[in-house]
Amino acid sequence: MKRLIKKVAVIGSGIMGSGIACHFANIGVEVLLLDIVPRELTDAEQKKGLTLESKVVRNRVVNDHLANALKSKPSPIYDQKFASRITTGNTEDDLAKIKDVDWIIEVVVERLDIKQKVFEQIEQYRKPGTLITSNTSGIPIKFMSEGRSEDFQKHFCGTHFFNPARYLKLFEIIPGPQTSSEVLDFLNNYGEKFLGKTSVVAKDTPAFIGNRIGIFGIMSLFHLVKDMGLTIEEVDKLTGPVIGRPKSATFRTVDVVGLDTLVHVANGLYENCPQDEAHDLFKLPDFINTMMTNNWLGSKTGQGFYKKVDKDILSLDLDTLEYRAAKKASFATLELTKTIDKPIDRFKVLVKGKDKAGEFYRKNFTAMFAYVSNRIPEISDDLYKIDDAMKAGFGWENGPFEIWDAIGVAKGIELMQAEGLAPAVWVTEMLASGNDSFYTVKDGITHYYNIASKSQVKVPGQDAFIILNNIRESKKIWSNSESVIQDLGDGIINIEFQSKMNSIGGGVIQGINKAIDLAEKEYNGLVIGNQAANFSVGANLAMIFMMAVEQEYDELNMAIKAFQDTMMRVRYSGIPVIAAPHGMTLGGGCEMSMHADKVVAAAETYIGLVEFGVGVIPGGGGSKEMALRAADTFHKNDVELNVLQEYFLTIGMAKVATSAYEAYDLGILQKGKDVVVVNKDRQIAEAKKHALLMAEAGYTQPVKRKDIKVLGKQALGMFLVGTDSMEAGKYISEHDKKIANKLAYVMAGGDLSEPTLVNEQYLLDLEREAFLSLCTERKTLERIQFMLTKGKPLRN
Repeated sequence: MKRLIKKVAVIGSGIMGSGIACHFANIGVEVLLLDIVPRELTDAEQKKGLTLESKVVRNRVVNDHLANALKSKPSPIYDQKFASRITTGNTEDDLAKIKDVDWIIEVVVERLDIKQKVFEQIEQYRKPGTLITSNTSGIPIKFMSEGRSEDFQKHFCGTHFFNPARYLKLFEIIPGPQTSSEVLDFLNNYGEKFLGKTSVVAKDTPAFIGNRIGIFGIMSLFHLVKDMGLTIEEVDKLTGPVIGRPKSATFRTVDVVGLDTLVHVANGLYENCPQDEAHDLFKLPDFINTMMTNNWLGSKTGQGFYKKVDKDILSLDLDTLEYRAAKKASFATLELTKTIDKPIDRFKVLVKGKDKAGEFYRKNFTAMFAYVSNRIPEISDDLYKIDDAMKAGFGWENGPFEIWDAIGVAKGIELMQAEGLAPAVWVTEMLASGNDSFYTVKDGITHYYNIASKSQVKVPGQDAFIILNNIRESKKIWSNSESVIQDLGDGIINIEFQSKMNSIGGGVIQGINKAIDLAEKEYNGLVIGNQAANFSVGANLAMIFMMAVEQEYDELNMAIKAFQDTMMRVRYSGIPVIAAPHGMTLGGGCEMSMHADKVVAAAETYIGLVEFGVGVIPGGGGSKEMALRAADTFHKNDVELNVLQEYFLTIGMAKVATSAYEAYDLGILQKGKDVVVVNKDRQIAEAKKHALLMAEAGYTQPVKRKDIKVLGKQALGMFLVGTDSMEAGKYISEHDKKIANKLAYVMAGGDLSEPTLVNEQYLLDLEREAFLSLCTERKTLERIQFMLTKGKPLRN
């Protein structure tokens, strides 16, 4: 049976419900969002003379929740315009409308009796065959559908989104006793393909997979921190980016999520998992009980493990339970990993540490290894699902079995034994059978150790993906220190940046030119893509700063020209070039994307020309490109100055799109040409597909543009008056004005006496001259230095 999802009903509009509704709106689905009717009027409603029967009052709860969600940061929606896809209502007046939807998602309060009552009401209107799922984080699925019809039970299961629904990729699917395999297969595929999630089918066990392992990890740390006498700053230093975890690490994450949320799940596990060998770890330590009594729940109550007082961040001393000034944490073991770029390569070094950090990692990792090995087959039959859940739900770069592999399975067992722990029997059986790792890669495909068959089998669902980690060496054609070119098959090659933060310097420029040379001679197309955290943060600022400080202006001019020329090669090569931006795509990364034949962007792409923040204008073709795009949008009877001003402000205000869809509004992505994929894992495969399509359709090298209409003095005068008034009103500094005027000169095409048609090289020369002149300014150098040392822009 072919199942289409055109319309979804979400019952319950709290933080989670509104977030889920917004994410369905993100992917183009029509949403009906319902919540309860309020039982009393607010003071404002009474003053307006409204009654409890007024529609505005009856829909107040749902409308307030959705409005709050849409105002929240980070936003739950790709583009505020998409909110029009959500219709609100209440469960008394509008529940009958669910007869027209394809999927009903219940997101009401976490109480079984209330959920069962809601399902009873839903069944009165739901048409047979409609999907019906519950977004629960822990209530057993088997109890929820008791007493419901056979059709209801067949189409019912749990679908656990993680909060925030837009950003966290884990989508747990938990079957009930009667859930059909067709429903599970459909949801598994839909979550991955359309919602952009990592779908994991879990068993109906307490807290499922993600929270069972995640809460164990946090509770284990709560006990370990006291046993080892560590501070919360030290734990956050040890459990953050150094091991591939979010910057918020452990205690900051608990503050953001809310201590009460964590305690609720931990208490549930303590009560419902009496046979768990780590049962006592789920018992709350005394300091947590005190914090709960004091209502120190984190961000929501203004204090938790951290507390902001004026501009200072104070930390909680876990011994005295008083707040004190934050202490800097440092460990010799961490210093040894500074030259190791990838977290996966650091674990072997970390567990060998001779200091308190090394001891912490040995205790922490071995406890986790023992715990996850013992959860199979209880919570999952397959080890890869546990890794997938932790990566997608908790933002870990590597799952526990991947970390164990990195240390070595046998070495991990040796460390466990030293801590008085032992792995599950299946792990020692695995080693005895000649399998010495949980994962292997064969022919670019990841395989995992399957316990039932005692052999390595293919991780399912990889057919739609190209995983660069798996082919980097086996399919490598060429590499230098900053880039590597791989063969993606079917005549398409890929260039992957490997510089720090994927910044663009000489090695990357050389790599792009080499990739185009190779593609033009031997292949059909080129993808510029990677699977790092960010596509590219832009040009190598340190190199620019060094040249400018040393006043090596000829070398700097040559470097900028090489960048411009490379962007023009991307634009005018003899093969299709597809850019695949994702994450931070700033400055030069944005310029590169704008010069490709097509952009296949991940929905989570934060893209913009941000050079103003470091005191320069876009110098790799970005300023030229915005002038060109403005000219291409001029229509008969347009006020052309207004159009040009929009593109000017995009650069001048260093606007960054907070999603790929917002990038269309900024003119950075182009409608009808560039495309967006929701699942980043599919991005390289999708980019390859578009390169193939363009090649097979008979790609023709574009003709260089000589028809760009620039407005000359007419536009320049308008911009200069504008920057004068902005400075006079103290909206911008004197140096801001200088940068803006340089950009104005470029985008106006200089001080030509009348509108003129020019070519791209004319604008590129103006752009480069302006960029270089700004690099001679002391205040620009101060801005670049501040960015390099502090990581944020300076306004001087």
